[in-house]
Amino acid sequence: MSRNFKVGLFVTIAILATTFSFYFWQIFRTPNLQVDKKSSFVLLVPEGATYKSVLDSLNKYDVINDHISFQFLAKFLKYTEKVKPGRYVIKPESNNYTVVKKLSAGNQDAVKLTFNNIRLKEDLIKRIGSRFAFGEDNFRKALNDPAVCNKYGLDTLTIVSMFLPNTYEIYWTTGTEKFLDRMHSEYKKYWSAEKIAKAKAIGLTPEQVSILASIVEEEQARKVDERARVAGLYINRLHANMPLQADPTIKFALQDFAIKRILNQQLMIKSPYNTYINTGLPPGPIRVADFNSLDAVLNYEKHDYTYMCAKADLSGYHAFATNYNDHLSNARLYQAELNRLKIMK
Repeated sequence: MSRNFKVGLFVTIAILATTFSFYFWQIFRTPNLQVDKKSSFVLLVPEGATYKSVLDSLNKYDVINDHISFQFLAKFLKYTEKVKPGRYVIKPESNNYTVVKKLSAGNQDAVKLTFNNIRLKEDLIKRIGSRFAFGEDNFRKALNDPAVCNKYGLDTLTIVSMFLPNTYEIYWTTGTEKFLDRMHSEYKKYWSAEKIAKAKAIGLTPEQVSILASIVEEEQARKVDERARVAGLYINRLHANMPLQADPTIKFALQDFAIKRILNQQLMIKSPYNTYINTGLPPGPIRVADFNSLDAVLNYEKHDYTYMCAKADLSGYHAFATNYNDHLSNARLYQAELNRLKIMK
C-alpha cells in the first residue's frame, strides 16, 4: 500500500468523521424548534397520546424546522416508545436534544393559574377548567356534587369560598380531586387558628365570613380602604337581626350585574339571596372574595353605622348614617344626582 494511498485514505476518513460529527452535532445542538419565532410554544400531550399525535401537533403549528433530524433523534433516544403526558413549553430556538430529552423525561411545565374578579361559580368553572386536562365538564360535575363538596366541609353553594384568588403553579395533568385538594390546602393555610378565632368572636364561621366578604367586595369594589367600614355596618345589622339590604345581592338574585339603579319592584324578587326580605346571610357567596375583603370582615371597623348609600359626589365612597332620617337625607342627594344624570336603571 503506497504512502499516497495511506494519506488519501486517512484524509478521506478524517473528512467523513468530521462531516458526520458535524451532522450529529447539528442534530443534537443546532436550534431546530420555534426557529425565528419570538414566543414560546405550549405543547399539550394528553393521557394516551402517541408519538404520532405529538408529531402531528408540532407539525400543525409549524414548530419544527428540520423534521428529519428531529425524528432521527426521537427514535435514537427512544422517545417514540415513551411518550409522557403533560404541558411542555418549547422556547424559541430550542435544539432537538433539549426538547426530546424534556419530553421523554416528562419534565412538564406547570400552569401558572391566576384567578380573580370571579363572580359566578360558572365563571370559576370556565376560568379554571379550561386550563387543565380535566376540563370544564369534569370540574363542573365535581363542584355540583354534594358528596365532593361535603368532603371539604362545604356544600354546592359555599364551595366557591374554598377558592382564594391568587397565583398558583399546578401541573396541567393534575386530576380534579388533587386540584381540589390543593385548593383546600391553600384555604386551610389562610384559615389559621387566629383567623378562625376572630371569625368566632364575630359569630361567624369561615364560610360565613366568605359570604359576607363577597357582599362587601361587591358593594365596595373600587375603594378597598372602605371595605372594613362597610363590613362593620353589615356586622352591626347582623347582630341587630336587621336585613342586610345589600343591593349587590339583588343583582345576584336577578343575575343582572349591569343594573346601576335598583328599583322598588326589584326588591321584591323571591330569592334566598334577597337580603331586603330575608334576614341573615344568603346561602352562598355572590362572588369569589379576595384576601382584602376577607381581612376586612375579620378586622372590621367598629362603629355605630347601620345605614349607607353611595355618596352623591359619585366618588365611589359611601355616606354612612346611624339613623334612618340621616340616611334618607343622604339617599335623596344621591337619587337627585342620578336623576340629573338621567340614570334610570
